[in-house]
Amino acid sequence: MAPSGTPRGGPPLTEEAAEDLLRCICFKTGPPRTVGAELEWLVHDLRDPREPVRPTRLATALDTVRSLPLVSALTFEPGGQLELSSRPAGSLMECLDSLASDLAAVRSALGPLGLTLSGYGVDPWHAPRERVLREPRYDAMETALARTGPAGRAMMCESASVQVCLDAGHEEPGPLGYLRRWELAHLFGAVLVAVFANSPQHGGHRTGWRSTRQSLWADLDPRRSLAPPADGEPRAEWTAHVLDTPVLCVRAEEGPWLVPEGLTFREWLRTGGPRPADADDLRYHLTTLFPPVRPRGHLELRMIDAQPGADGWMVPVALTTAVFEDAEAAESVYRAVRPLAALAGADPAPRNPLWRRAARDGLADPALHAVALDAFAAARPALRRIGATERVRRAVDAFQERYVDPGGCPADELQVMTS
Repeated sequence: MAPSGTPRGGPPLTEEAAEDLLRCICFKTGPPRTVGAELEWLVHDLRDPREPVRPTRLATALDTVRSLPLVSALTFEPGGQLELSSRPAGSLMECLDSLASDLAAVRSALGPLGLTLSGYGVDPWHAPRERVLREPRYDAMETALARTGPAGRAMMCESASVQVCLDAGHEEPGPLGYLRRWELAHLFGAVLVAVFANSPQHGGHRTGWRSTRQSLWADLDPRRSLAPPADGEPRAEWTAHVLDTPVLCVRAEEGPWLVPEGLTFREWLRTGGPRPADADDLRYHLTTLFPPVRPRGHLELRMIDAQPGADGWMVPVALTTAVFEDAEAAESVYRAVRPLAALAGADPAPRNPLWRRAARDGLADPALHAVALDAFAAARPALRRIGATERVRRAVDAFQERYVDPGGCPADELQVMTS
């Protein structure tokens, strides 16, 4: 049955117009100038995180947080996870300072309610979590993703991450060019999975993965969570990938949204059913694709587990920004990660052998460990060059000494804590 209501607005979109639009909006090139971050947190009981937080209690807490005067955008995920998204910042420190201030305000509001923000890639104790957001988008998403197993619901309700957003880069070749940054993101992304893996336990059980969150993303959907082929021109490959990925839902003005099975966006454009698609439908379709690196004008790096501690999130944001925004560091790390392409093979991330090794083994994998050491060595002087404060540089150094040098990751300590 076709969805009720009318199209969201605008004339019907042609296949040619859709391709042109995608090529224009997904890689907006120019000198890298801005950085942003999106921080997802699980909300747990302050005294005992193993104690479930009831939906009514969580709803009260979320209403309290919504009243805060924050600079960052505040949203909530289907399982009640709290997300803060920074504004595009002109420097690393502007981004970090803004988010740190907002996080302090959120924690101060949650504390008197007996709640806290917890940084884990997936909930170590509570699975399945009840979905607390009842909206057409999430109703449709749960229906669509459930067709391939439980990973979709777990991703929606029980996972949390640190996402780093960077400009696409120069149009011209070189270490800051968009072609190089796209390739670097898909190889160094596996290293980031390994370095910051922090989800070895899910629902009270060991999973065999250091990043269970990344294993869930890999199993999410036959196509929706994949990167496009790595050996082609990024704009062309991404455009084809978007159009040939099945539509998650067809929105309606009233009533439940239609959740077609197997209808690609390209087929929707060609057939015009269940109703004609317009440019707004294409933009919405983009928000339902979850590759590890998502081009949205800028690049969203989406592969990092949420981190432990009040300020642990700063380390992956600082490291990633230094590697991508400093030309000398970018060139050094690119040379270090290039050999990992042979380990990745022909399959796209995150389902290829490289990404699976990163999620399963972390830095216990010798090849990933070696590249991580090189990356932290390159980042150290780069952080100074891009204006990172001494406090941030010390945090990165402390993380390296605690985890990277011995070949570990936060997941290894969580295994000890929960054994």
